[in-house]
Amino acid sequence: KNIDLNGLHHIDGKAVYNDFDIKRARLQFASKISDRTDVVLLLNLADFKSDPKNKVLENAYITYKMHPLVHFKMGQFRPAFGLQDMYAVAIIKSMDYSNQYTAFGNNGWQSFQIGGSIYGAVKGALPVKYEVSIVNGNNRNQVMDSDNGKHFSSRVELELVKSLKLKLGLNGGLASVAGDRAYASGVDVSATFPLGKKFSFEIETEAKQGNNHRLFNTLEASSRQGNLNQYLMRGLYFLPNLRYAINFKQLSSLEISCRYENFDEDFKHAGGPRQTWTPMLSAEFLKTYNARVQLGINIDKYKYNVAGTNQYNN
Repeated sequence: KNIDLNGLHHIDGKAVYNDFDIKRARLQFASKISDRTDVVLLLNLADFKSDPKNKVLENAYITYKMHPLVHFKMGQFRPAFGLQDMYAVAIIKSMDYSNQYTAFGNNGWQSFQIGGSIYGAVKGALPVKYEVSIVNGNNRNQVMDSDNGKHFSSRVELELVKSLKLKLGLNGGLASVAGDRAYASGVDVSATFPLGKKFSFEIETEAKQGNNHRLFNTLEASSRQGNLNQYLMRGLYFLPNLRYAINFKQLSSLEISCRYENFDEDFKHAGGPRQTWTPMLSAEFLKTYNARVQLGINIDKYKYNVAGTNQYNN
């Protein structure tokens, strides 16, 4: 009650709680300009509905394949720093990316950043994928970096059991932000368990921790409680998904999932730990999620409700 669509609590009770909206209207362009070089552009035209500054353009990068083990990427892209960086939002098993993805993106580790990376894969008994990135860390479509510091991050993904698609990801990064040292780290696991000819059970879980320099630098110096090392965010989510491959005419599958997440943007201080449940029912049409219909509910529960803010149960 009294919560609008953006999660804001209205003391006067005048909340807009229903709406038709276009969240994403994406246009993608990909071109192979040589046998080693690709160019990719991704636009979200729905961003024009609000102030398009620092929006609209999402991906704009070029890749060069020097060797099967060594590829280069330059431009604006999503640096690899977790499971959710490895696939597009179109095939996510929940309503949207997790709260931790948004927070770590705002702090320059995930989402669309400007910079470069080296990545590749090693085949063998234990297949390994890796990516090492250096980015500005002040998010997309900026005229220039906000300081002389950069974000250095890396991801290593190990395929432990091929038949179960069991993968372990290790993520870590260091940064210099406005003269302060910051770090972020995380671990993730994903797997698919066959339950017969048509059923399968998919799981993914991810945990991350790092400095919340975005929060620290938005506070007045007089209101800060300690230095940047005292401002840490921490998140954990678990996403199970039951898939039934129905393969009836154009309907490929039915899926039921429910992601649970616990996220705290400032766990060393008396902030507001947030628990989120997102039960979902989805139908996949055609193949490889070329068309989907989804129904979901987003439930947020805070340890402390603050009236008139977004920190309120909804």
